[in-house]
Amino acid sequence: MQRIILADHQMIFRTGAARVLAMKPDLKVVAECADLVRLREAVDSFRASTVLFAAAMTESPQQIMGWIEAAGSKAVIVLEHGAELDSEVAQSADGIVWRSVSGPQLIDFLRRVAAGEHIVQSPNIKSALVQDRIGTRVLARLTPKEVQIIALVADGCKNKEIATALSTAEQVVKNYLRVIYDKTGVSDRLELALFTVNHPVLAEAAEQARALLA
Repeated sequence: MQRIILADHQMIFRTGAARVLAMKPDLKVVAECADLVRLREAVDSFRASTVLFAAAMTESPQQIMGWIEAAGSKAVIVLEHGAELDSEVAQSADGIVWRSVSGPQLIDFLRRVAAGEHIVQSPNIKSALVQDRIGTRVLARLTPKEVQIIALVADGCKNKEIATALSTAEQVVKNYLRVIYDKTGVSDRLELALFTVNHPVLAEAAEQARALLA
């Protein structure tokens, strides 16, 4: 069983990644961390794990790498497209992935890291641009209320909880979701969360919408 610590300031990425990994019996998410304090606690508590963390969480990835190394764990860094990483940090990491990594790619990637491989995901510029175009096109079709609902779905909220958060009726939420599924081309809540995670433009918009609801 490969234990995974997820650390990212974007809840949508953490939630989506956790749901993807939960479908595989050989992978277990033991902690989800939104800040460095929780990450340090998790790294110390769950030694010999694989730590998947966003470089954007901190100005000093070297510090996090030190924690991970001391705990006998493996480090996989999540990068934004176009972001730069110190060469020393990149060389000491067990793996580097782009935030737009797909679910199947992430699963394969983590398994290979656990097997001892050092992997850097090659940037597929064409693929990234296509994803951005898709995310931009879908976002343009969504209303602000629909983006809020997407953010809450990605957070794992049920229809009743979404209705409470938006001060509306549960049936209204169900109606919104049918429209959202049609606009995004997905068929259920899990697919919607994963679609959001895999399209940076939409993920960022949902994260901003979530912040306004807090």
